[in-house]
Amino acid sequence: MRATPRPLFAIALLGLPVLLAQSSAPLEAELKKFTEVFAKIEANSADPVDVRQSFFAGAIPGALRRLDPHSVFLDPDQYEQLKQMEKSERKGFGSVVSVLPGRVIILQTVTSSPSAKAGLSAGDEILAINNIPLARLELEQLIQLLTEARQRPARLDVRRPGNVRLLQFVLTPELMEAPSVDRAFLLKPGVAYVRVANFDPKTADLLKTHIDQLGGRDLHGLLIDFRNNPGGVVESALKMAAMFLNPEQKILSVKGRAVQGDEIAVPKDSKPYLFPVAILINAKTASAAEIVTAALQDHRRATIYGEQSYGKGLVQSVYNLSNNSALALTTAFYYTPKGRSLQRPLEGVQLGSSIGSAHYGVEPDEVVLPAPITRLRAVLDASGAITNFATEFTQRTRITPEFEMTGALLDDFKVWLSQRRIQPPLSEWLSEKSWIENRLMQEVITLAFGVEKGDEVEAQRDPVVLRATSKLK
Repeated sequence: MRATPRPLFAIALLGLPVLLAQSSAPLEAELKKFTEVFAKIEANSADPVDVRQSFFAGAIPGALRRLDPHSVFLDPDQYEQLKQMEKSERKGFGSVVSVLPGRVIILQTVTSSPSAKAGLSAGDEILAINNIPLARLELEQLIQLLTEARQRPARLDVRRPGNVRLLQFVLTPELMEAPSVDRAFLLKPGVAYVRVANFDPKTADLLKTHIDQLGGRDLHGLLIDFRNNPGGVVESALKMAAMFLNPEQKILSVKGRAVQGDEIAVPKDSKPYLFPVAILINAKTASAAEIVTAALQDHRRATIYGEQSYGKGLVQSVYNLSNNSALALTTAFYYTPKGRSLQRPLEGVQLGSSIGSAHYGVEPDEVVLPAPITRLRAVLDASGAITNFATEFTQRTRITPEFEMTGALLDDFKVWLSQRRIQPPLSEWLSEKSWIENRLMQEVITLAFGVEKGDEVEAQRDPVVLRATSKLK
């Protein structure tokens, strides 16, 4: 949400004489102390003082930290990243990868992306990035390296299955479209699944497009997956909630020092979908995703499954500053239609004294936990065994859309594991057989037809999806 710039402490530090005339006596006295301290530092510090760094990296962030953890100063690079996120754009190479400790395997390349143009394909393994070998890197180090590599041209050393010679590619990142509704398919006839990864200006319209493609008003039910959705543009959340609520029903209210009791309701001319709705949430569901979930829950328009959400109900206003920088400031709080704050308690900051309760976020109507990570599952995922076997299998086998797992293929996988000294007890293998079949099929389908098709297979074993689907008749 954007707001018109107004005098703030951050601006006061850069334009002190002008704003002191507008300030109250207590503020003027405190700012005078600040300038006296800074003058002493500048005159007597052992090294010259970088004034810009002192303000932008020191004084301003220090002041904001005392307010709340979400009010932040954005330097030009950070502000540009924020604007790209609002446009659904990310810099990258256009490839989807499987990241394992010490290993990165390409699962899919996006058409016309730098990866596709260079000739990278599913099954290729990246061995080094900018001459940094990946084999010795931990998972967190790998993710950091991949993130940094997307910001500028990168050299990749790649091993292709069946090719003895090491391949080298130089890729230049481009702005890639990153749709916020990134998955949409039918779980069964008449019941649709959509995953909303975040909220940008196009999210609500994109959701409507997918719903209409999957059956529109003739659907028997819809699952909206908000798990791991951090939020985003609130206007899209309001528009999405209005797609399922009756005209003039309240979506939320906003309260803050400068805003008292503003209410936002569904437009009078709204024509909502009427089919049953289920929403999936977890501890990383936040902000705009919580707004939609709480509104539909308060009006009993949707049943919520999963785990308690994160609890972020703050109004963030972005103020443009000089030198292409900006200030993201908490200016108010969101309340659900029933008047409850979504915000979790905050300790050690000024905001914590005015908001937050033990009943924060959204509590699901039915708690459904994700599948547990058993010992065998952890070993198979951490070793990359399933991905590696599926890669070898797809290299020598033509996969059709009708592909199904067979007992013979599962036996081949068990032998393949044994040759690599992974030999689980028979009881453990049998108890995990269904999970292994599904994961192996998912990897084969992903490599053959893309990540989206692989996710459709994964949904067949997701306990939260299965529970919600069973309730939608």
